[in-house]
Amino acid sequence: MVSIPNSRTLAFLALKNIYQKKAYTDIALNRVIKSAGRSVEISQAERNFACELVYGTLRRQRTLDALIDLLGKKKAAQQPPDLRIILHLGLYQLKYLDRIPDSAAVNTSVELAKQNGLARLGGVVNGLLRGYIRQAELADPLELSEDPIARLGILHSFPDWIVKIWLEQLPIEEVDRLLGWFNQSPKLDLRVNTLKTTVKDVEIAFQEHDIAVSRIPGVPQGLRLESAGAVTELPGYKQGWWVIQDSSAQLVGHLLDPQPGETIIDACAAPGGKTTHIAELIGDSGQIIACDRAEKRLNKVRENAARLQLKSIDIQVKDSRNVAEFTNLADRVLLDAPCSGLGTLHKRPDIRWRKTFESLKELFPLQRELLDRVATWVKPKGILVYATCTLNFLENEKIVESFLENHKNWSIKFPPDAIDNNLVMPKGWIKVYPHLHDMDGFFMVKLVRDW
Repeated sequence: MVSIPNSRTLAFLALKNIYQKKAYTDIALNRVIKSAGRSVEISQAERNFACELVYGTLRRQRTLDALIDLLGKKKAAQQPPDLRIILHLGLYQLKYLDRIPDSAAVNTSVELAKQNGLARLGGVVNGLLRGYIRQAELADPLELSEDPIARLGILHSFPDWIVKIWLEQLPIEEVDRLLGWFNQSPKLDLRVNTLKTTVKDVEIAFQEHDIAVSRIPGVPQGLRLESAGAVTELPGYKQGWWVIQDSSAQLVGHLLDPQPGETIIDACAAPGGKTTHIAELIGDSGQIIACDRAEKRLNKVRENAARLQLKSIDIQVKDSRNVAEFTNLADRVLLDAPCSGLGTLHKRPDIRWRKTFESLKELFPLQRELLDRVATWVKPKGILVYATCTLNFLENEKIVESFLENHKNWSIKFPPDAIDNNLVMPKGWIKVYPHLHDMDGFFMVKLVRDW
């Protein structure tokens, strides 16, 4: 039985900043926890539960609003903003958290209303939540639209435009599974720094600390933790034994297949996960130029390289669209392009509500411009990998096809044997679908300059 009112208060305050001030999820949550921690001790269990409430409620906004519309006298959009947050938290616990007793979800929600100047609406909170409990005992009270896009959008809490993008790529049954996968709580993937230790030794270190850990099939340096707590306190963090990196992102380095002694450019390097992976794969022997136009974000590259004790990385503040001095310099180039991030929606739930299809259109010319520019950096017979953490034809296949049409001296090179053949599409690019491969959604393709 779980009943942690303080966690619900933390979640309410964080959601208030996210909903009403458009704060980013991780920043809002960290600020609230840090602020509260100055006056009271917050246990790890309280932190974890607050995080679950915030991220889960954000993911399920559309579904929760649909329930309020169905059960309340006023539509969700007409509710006072603070009341809407409290109803979201209460309904989320009732619908999605089996371990929370109904009475705890209802009573703590009414108490939240009282604590936040809404005592007169405590009856509304109590009535709506108990109304959900009564109807849920008979059947799920959520009315689903006959339109398949709206039905999936309401059921899984996604905007229609995202559902539409994936229905254009996959059968409806697979889209149903894909959307469901994105509503899971994310696990933590690590990439072991094999220049410092071995995957086996890191695995043993976690097991000795009673931390559940597992290997990731097809990802040679990958380990997965079900839950972690404070990352900086995990075994091997301070020694540089590993870095956090999703398993699909680790595949990008293996697709690039860098070799010792080569000159390699990472065109959009921050925060440095792929840059440091390249350094590990070449035995820290070669030249890696890590570019990014955001100087502040490059600090993370410096921090990771220092912790992992990597010496081959040259960090440069540059906008890759405007760099001419790298022409014909590189044996290999990685362009991990700015993208919509639709492959990471389980980790970044606010993306689905912040972005619109119109905002995505602004990315296409940027992606084309970057790809055209960095292609000039590659030597004849050299390699260029284009990658995104999204599943959107217009940002992936369309960009690559357009590039090949306009650059006849380039072609697709099929991935090395180290890449799972099930990920490789008939034309040679790789698409990682989360519901099929249990990792972030990703697109990547290996291009070779023929002359």
